[in-house]
Formats: sequence, C-alpha cells, structure tokens
Amino acid sequence: MVMNKYNVQATTSSPSINFDPDAMTFEIKGESYPENCWAFYSPVFDWLSDFFDTVNGTLVEIDMEIIYFNSSSSKTFMDLFEMLDDQAERGKKIVVNWRYHEENESAMECGEEFMEDVERIDFNLVELTD
Repeated sequence: MVMNKYNVQATTSSPSINFDPDAMTFEIKGESYPENCWAFYSPVFDWLSDFFDTVNGTLVEIDMEIIYFNSSSSKTFMDLFEMLDDQAERGKKIVVNWRYHEENESAMECGEEFMEDVERIDFNLVELTD
C-alpha cells in the first residue's frame, strides 16, 4: 500500500501537521485548541494506523512543537501517545521529540507528564533556544 503525505495547514486554533512517509518526517507544530478536537485529530489517528500497517523495523520519529494547547487537546495527545506506545509494543521503533521554547515552562511540564505516561516509546524533551 502506497501512503500519501498527510498535510494540514495551521490555523489560529489548530497546528500544522506534516507527515511525509517517503521522507520519514512527521511534524505537528503550532497551537492546538480546535473547536472539535476529535474531529480535527481523528484523521491523524486513521492515517497513522494505516501507516503503521505498512512499516516494519523502521525508526519513526515524530516532532511535536505545541506552543499552547487546551485540555481536550491534552487528552487527545495522551490518546496519541498511548497509540504510539501500543505500536511500540508490537515492535515498532518510535521516538517522540517534544519540542518547547525555554521560556514556555508549561509546555515543558506537560511534556514531562506525557513522558511519565509512556512506557515503550522514546520520549525526548527538546528545549529550543531563540
């Protein structure tokens, strides 16, 4: 099965999503407080599920740089990390790079909380300096 790229442009309330299976680059970047969080992220889960059915033994590295997000986005991110953890349990090699700006303490703390909740994926906190 050939996987197409999955691209969503950022809006004022939702992040850009750029998943390129050919280049093996996966990025979610921006702010996340869409009106209907599940409607926004549901296609992301579907795409990733299809994608993981096509890869074996390949390192999948996901960069997340979320400047601000609301509680429903936080819940959705937790669901995402649980899904990735399940894939890792099935033998997939998955790295999440949680990127945050040094002055954004809440993003760092949220990243630490997410990191505590995953067991099998490599979860990195990456401080960005300006």
